[in-house]
Amino acid sequence: MHELSIAMGIVKIAEKEAKKAQATSIDSIELEIGTLSGVEIDSLNFAWPMAVNNTLLEKAVKKISVVEGLAKCVDCDHEFKVKNLFDPCPKCNSFLKIILKGKELRVKALEIS
Repeated sequence: MHELSIAMGIVKIAEKEAKKAQATSIDSIELEIGTLSGVEIDSLNFAWPMAVNNTLLEKAVKKISVVEGLAKCVDCDHEFKVKNLFDPCPKCNSFLKIILKGKELRVKALEIS
């Protein structure tokens, strides 16, 4: 389960930023996770308690914003929603596309005290 290592990476980022701000606790963390990122949100939620145990995030409220996939066709410039990286353009059926949104995995905000 690579979501545990992802959760541990998020903890490391959050604690580093809290230390910079000389915070003693983190009250909430907001994450952005794209549907094309390869992260299973249910698995991340399952691994979260293990990753945050005895850290500044142990009592923090976790908020996850899901970013839907969006692509632009290289052949016809059509923008369209994608659920999978291999989805073709619905207008011209080309598989050549640029992913505009949906691959995100970021810590968007921390509320510290």
